[in-house]
Amino acid sequence: MSILTFFSGSYCGKSSIISDVIDQSGFKLLSDNDLVASASRLSGMPEKKIARSFLEKTSVFNKFTHEKERAIAYLRLAMAELMSEDKRMIEGFTSLLIPASISHVLRICLIADKTFRIEQAMKAHNLSEKDAVSLISKNDESYSAWSNTLYKIIDPWDASLYDMILPTDKMSKDEAVAMILENLKNEVIQPTKASRKAVDDFVLAARVDVALSKEGHTISVSARDGLVTLTINTNVLLLGRLEEELKNIVKQVEGVSSVETRIGKGFYQADIYRRFDFQVPSKVLLVDDEREFVQTLSERLQMRDMGSAIAYDGESALNLVEADEPDVMILDLKMPGIDGIEVLKKVKASRPEIEVIILTGHGSEADREICMKLGAFAYLQKPVDIEELSLNLKAANEKIRQKQK
Repeated sequence: MSILTFFSGSYCGKSSIISDVIDQSGFKLLSDNDLVASASRLSGMPEKKIARSFLEKTSVFNKFTHEKERAIAYLRLAMAELMSEDKRMIEGFTSLLIPASISHVLRICLIADKTFRIEQAMKAHNLSEKDAVSLISKNDESYSAWSNTLYKIIDPWDASLYDMILPTDKMSKDEAVAMILENLKNEVIQPTKASRKAVDDFVLAARVDVALSKEGHTISVSARDGLVTLTINTNVLLLGRLEEELKNIVKQVEGVSSVETRIGKGFYQADIYRRFDFQVPSKVLLVDDEREFVQTLSERLQMRDMGSAIAYDGESALNLVEADEPDVMILDLKMPGIDGIEVLKKVKASRPEIEVIILTGHGSEADREICMKLGAFAYLQKPVDIEELSLNLKAANEKIRQKQK
C-alpha cells in the first residue's frame, strides 16, 4: 500500500481535506508532533529543540552546535523507521524528509492564492488584513527556510517536490478529495521491489547520519545497496584525516558494506568545517559593553572551538537568552541600562540551568558575594587569563552535562 504526504500553505483548507481522505481511505495520520516525539525518544533531545528546526530563524550558536542538523538527522531516522508500514499519511514539515527515490509515495501540496489565504486567516482569528498578511508571511518564511534547508529550493511550493499541487481556492473540497483518492489507485505509486529497496537505503542513510551526528559531524549522506557515500560540503584543512575519521565511524553501522567520500559544491567556499566537540561549551553568550574587549574574547574562544555570541547590553542579552538558550553566559557587571546583577537575577529566575560566569573589571567583594548568592558559577576579575577562563567554561559545561544525564 502507498504512503500519502501533505505539505500545505497555511489557511488553504488542509484540515477538512485531510479528514475526509482519512475517512474514505482508512489511512493513519502522522503529524509533525508525532515525528518530533519519536525523534526526541531516539535522541534524548527535548521536543522543543527538535521542533525549532522547522523555524526560519536558525540559532546564532548553530554553526558551532550543529543542533539543527542533529535534530533533522533524528527526524529522518524517525521517518525512515516507519516507512515500512502501510497506509500512512504524513502531514507537515516532516513530509518533505522522504527522498524522491521512494516511488510508492503520493506527494501532495495544498496551496491557494495569497488573497484567499488572507481572507481565511482574517475570518479564523478575527484579524485585520495587516495582521493576517504578517501571520501568513511569517509562516511562509518558515516553509521556505525548510525546503531550502533540505533541498536548496527556496520556493516551498516548487513542482519538483510534489506529485500533485492542488489549488484549494479554485476547487471544492470534494473535488480535491476525489482527485487524491483516484490517484492513490494509480499503479505508478504502488510499492515495488525497487521502491522497497529504496526504503532500505533511506533507513541505512538515516542511521549513518545519526551515527555521524553523535560524533559531532555534519555530512551529507546517501546509501545504495550497502554502499554509503559521504559528501563533504565545507572546506577542511586536513581532508585526508577527516575522511579517515568519517569512514571509521560509518563502518561500525550495521548494514554498511563500503564507504566512499566525495567533495561537494560547497567545499571551496570560505566557511570552515567544524566538528562539534561535546567536551567544551558551544553556546556561550558574552555580555559586555566594551566592544573591542568582548570581540577579542569571542575570537579567542572560537580558536579553542568554543562557539560564542555577543550582546553589548543587558536588554539584548535577555532577548538572546529567550530566543537562543545559551548554555553558559560570561557577564560583565557594570553596563548602561540593565546592569549585570539585574541580568543575573532575571536569568536565574527564568533559565536557572544557564551557568553564569561573572567577568568584571570594577567589581567589589560585596558584588562577588551578591553574585555567588544569586547563583553565579564563578566570579573572575579582568584582565583574565584565557586559560583560567577556559577551565571555568569547561567546568561549567561539565556541570551542565552531569545535570542532563
